[in-house]
Amino acid sequence: MELKEKKLAIVLLDLIGSTQFVQKVGAMKAAKWLQYHDRLARSLIYKFDGREIDRSDGFLLSFERPIDAVNFALIYQQTVPKKTLIQARVGIHFGKVVEVKQDELSVMAGAKSTELEGISKNIAARTMSICIAGQVLLTAEAMQAVKGRTNAFTPAGTYYACVGEYRFKGVRASQIIYAVGASIQSLQPPQSNEKVKRLGGPKRIRSKMKDRAIKEHVWWLMKGTALIMLCWLISIIGPVLIDPHARMMSGLHWYFWWLDILLDSIKRVIR
Repeated sequence: MELKEKKLAIVLLDLIGSTQFVQKVGAMKAAKWLQYHDRLARSLIYKFDGREIDRSDGFLLSFERPIDAVNFALIYQQTVPKKTLIQARVGIHFGKVVEVKQDELSVMAGAKSTELEGISKNIAARTMSICIAGQVLLTAEAMQAVKGRTNAFTPAGTYYACVGEYRFKGVRASQIIYAVGASIQSLQPPQSNEKVKRLGGPKRIRSKMKDRAIKEHVWWLMKGTALIMLCWLISIIGPVLIDPHARMMSGLHWYFWWLDILLDSIKRVIR
């Protein structure tokens, strides 16, 4: 057995609702579907120079370069759930771990050839545990390691947001957590759970004008145009509706006969 301390990006990927999925479709069909999921995930792990440490209801992975870990997580969330219809959550931490290389006898007995030990693995797991479906969360250490760094694989429109401060059970210091994603939904602050307590932070992440997707720009343009058109119509039609003679000349008195009664009522209330 060989032990070596090193700094790695630790990634915990958890499949949401896997137990219910197995119960719903049966063990054989679920096994085939989950193996399909794992092949897709492993192709991305290989593409981004990651290493599979363990697998259960997801993956424990390590990456030498934190930007590779982030790119893996983002592209995984953009592609694999759409193909498998299985939602996942991903937590990433960058810190020191003890890398354990097991001897051949232990591996033959069923041990993993490489294992990771240390608090960094626990921090990554706690970070993952508060993710909402489809979300990727980073610790402050992971964020610092990737801040300002992108490469050809980083998805366009990727944004980072600080989602708050959290207290992890079993971890002495509180943790500042960040979300990374290409949509405003993926950047929303997660809530507490039984092992993580939210201490504070923004209630909601709102998109800035420069960060809005095209559909958001179109939506705001349509709303602005509609408001301008409404004001213009009021400025044109308003004087006609208020004047009884103008309503009579334009033929609108058949539709707005009740305006005189309403205006008289308002005048009496004012007096």
